[in-house]
Amino acid sequence: MASKKSWSNFLSTLSGPRLAFLAFVAAGGYFLWAEHQAHLRAAFPYLLVLLCPLMHLFMHHGHSGHHTGDQGHDHGKPPAKEG
Repeated sequence: MASKKSWSNFLSTLSGPRLAFLAFVAAGGYFLWAEHQAHLRAAFPYLLVLLCPLMHLFMHHGHSGHHTGDQGHDHGKPPAKEG
């Protein structure tokens, strides 16, 4: 199985300094959350409002711009068959 092989490769890379670094980051993240969760919860509504324009900006990236007029895109009907 490929998943067992990739998991064992991942675990083999977590040795020594890397494991210590990940433990340090996890402990630091826990203490940051424990000490500052009141501040983060107070900022949550503002972060949601900030997220709206960012989502709009990134979600329209795949549309390749806003077109004016009909550019041959009719999403309501299937394409016509030739022949």
